[in-house]
Amino acid sequence: DEIPTVVGIFSAFGLVFSVSLFAWICCQRKSSKSNKTPPYKFVHVLKGVDIYPENLNSKKKFGADDKNEAKNKSAMPKNSLHLDLEKRDLNGNFPKTTKMQSSPDLENSSPKHFAERKKDSVSPDSLKSITSLSSEDKQDKLGTLFFSLEYNFEKKAFVVNIKEARGLPAMDEQSMTSDPYIKMTILPEKKHKVKTRVLRKTLDPAFDETFTFYGIPYSQIQDLTLHFMVLSFDRFSRDDVIGEVLIPLAGIELSEGRLLMDREIIKRNVRKSSGRGELLVSLCYQSTTNTLTVVVLKARHLPKSDVSGLSDPYVKVNLYHAKKRISKKKTHVKKCTPNAVFNELFVFDIPCEGLDDISIEFLVLDSDRGSRNEVIGRLTLGSSAEGTGGEHWKEICEYPRRQIAKWHMLCDG
Repeated sequence: DEIPTVVGIFSAFGLVFSVSLFAWICCQRKSSKSNKTPPYKFVHVLKGVDIYPENLNSKKKFGADDKNEAKNKSAMPKNSLHLDLEKRDLNGNFPKTTKMQSSPDLENSSPKHFAERKKDSVSPDSLKSITSLSSEDKQDKLGTLFFSLEYNFEKKAFVVNIKEARGLPAMDEQSMTSDPYIKMTILPEKKHKVKTRVLRKTLDPAFDETFTFYGIPYSQIQDLTLHFMVLSFDRFSRDDVIGEVLIPLAGIELSEGRLLMDREIIKRNVRKSSGRGELLVSLCYQSTTNTLTVVVLKARHLPKSDVSGLSDPYVKVNLYHAKKRISKKKTHVKKCTPNAVFNELFVFDIPCEGLDDISIEFLVLDSDRGSRNEVIGRLTLGSSAEGTGGEHWKEICEYPRRQIAKWHMLCDG
């Protein structure tokens, strides 16, 4: 009788000890997770160039001035703009007794942060509070980009820190917000292409990402140009282009240390349809085998993909039957040329008798490893096509087994 009693007592003590040990381990893991600093950046490796961000400690040192600025803002008087915004009701309206004023700290910022800051570079909340602005003025403003430049003489590296953007327009009409990110290219060689992470549902994205470009001599800095492209991510279609910023580095002195800068985001210089270039294609319809032979021959006068630098074009060929794509092909990429010679042949099987419901689409794209390929121009041949596309299609239908080649102007993609 004593043995089962002893065994039960030891089992109870063992169970209590196990539960206590398990609870202690869980508490230790939870506390370690809360104290652990999460990684905020990643290593960029692109086209053989190693681009490493700075460590977290230097980032904290760089953000020390921002903390002081935040403390100064918290000590503002009660009649300032930021405290007025907190007095809004649930509908976002201000009480009648509140008198709206423009924030003086937005215009009189310290030159240590961003020199040449203008009155237009304000936050979206302050934009909402300024009732004197018309809707047209709001649409024309694309926001302001804040960044810093530095050259590390010890490592012979050029350092660019994309800090933040303010006052971006809303690209999503339903949520009235954007999912912004920034693509940066060093011109004119276009060897260094990087992009930031996407920040969800914000018009004032704080990226604070540092890109270090090794192997760039200081003597060549004056010949370079920075091109920033501000975009809004779209999961279901092509990303929306908000605007761009072009910074020629000629005349900018980086020998004294980090230089903080801000620039207004301007509308992207969209190329006209007449400047998309031309494409030479040859088609032949074989009525006996019910096949369509397509030869992509040449492209000429293709526009530049960026502000400076040449495109890396290739052609994507899509075959449609009753407005449904049934086949696709593509050519090889031709590097750095506005006048590409492809000479590539493709044979498509036609699922129906004749070419009545058949159309063919040519997409000329610029190959880009760092991001999504950009459409340079588009060409459609078919019975419903207009201009030279419809004439070319009519000829191959009237003269089967004959190879007919024509030049066509490319239109917007």
